[in-house]
Amino acid sequence: MNTDAGNRLGQFLRARRELLRPEEIGMPADGRRRVTGLRREEVARLAGVSTDYYGRLEQGRERHPSLQVVDALARALELEEDAAKHLRRLALPRPGKRHRAAHDEHVSSPLLNMMAAWPQTPAVVLDRCLRVLAANALGKALFDGHTYRDDLLRLVFLDLDAPEFYPNWDRVAANTVGGLRAAVGTDYDDPHLIETVDELSFKSESFRRLWARHDIRQKTQETKRLRHPVVGELMLHYESFTVNSAPGQQLVVYQADPGSPSEEALSLLGSFTADSAVAETTQKRSTATRGPV
Repeated sequence: MNTDAGNRLGQFLRARRELLRPEEIGMPADGRRRVTGLRREEVARLAGVSTDYYGRLEQGRERHPSLQVVDALARALELEEDAAKHLRRLALPRPGKRHRAAHDEHVSSPLLNMMAAWPQTPAVVLDRCLRVLAANALGKALFDGHTYRDDLLRLVFLDLDAPEFYPNWDRVAANTVGGLRAAVGTDYDDPHLIETVDELSFKSESFRRLWARHDIRQKTQETKRLRHPVVGELMLHYESFTVNSAPGQQLVVYQADPGSPSEEALSLLGSFTADSAVAETTQKRSTATRGPV
């Protein structure tokens, strides 16, 4: 199982320590080093704790550091804000309601109606594992044609045409895994998460490598470049919003710069989508009128 069960705090500390190079924090690089990244004693010295105490944190023999120690470790490991918050959640967990099981996920009617009222704006609702729970017409068209069009995590790592669809695939892959960890938080016991991580770790070496880094990247906003099979290049800005009425869900909305080629391409995609919908409705009405053959 690849979901970091057990000593999650220690595994996170070790992964982040191994990613930090001595020269990045002003330490002399020693060619005789036998460890990847910093040594335990170096992190302990930077955080102002004993090497023995830090070692016990990584080994899981000490699991309740104070907030002051946690913040000192975040500084020593040069964690960005999202990663520092994640470290605090691991070290100082708060009791709370567990997320609903994946099969109970549904999108509210008001949110669906709001998305449907945006014919020129692609919008999707994702769960914590980046499955598409709902999408408006243009949101569906944006990812149409892919084997995993309803699962953005599997689309990135398992769809054969993902590197073509995402010209900046390396960046997208890293951000996707970091976003998954941020969305999951510390709830690694979710059966759907366990199944997802196990499958992707088995099928994708790239996912396995990125998951082991323990990067945390909150999905909020970014500019994403896509190469759509129908309308070509798209440069879209997205904003991600938490759905307060459904914890764990996020609404992702895409937009192009006004007057840009991407806006024209998105408008063209919307026209194709509308024409397809009209044709499908006409076909259904015609079949209903004729009755069974």
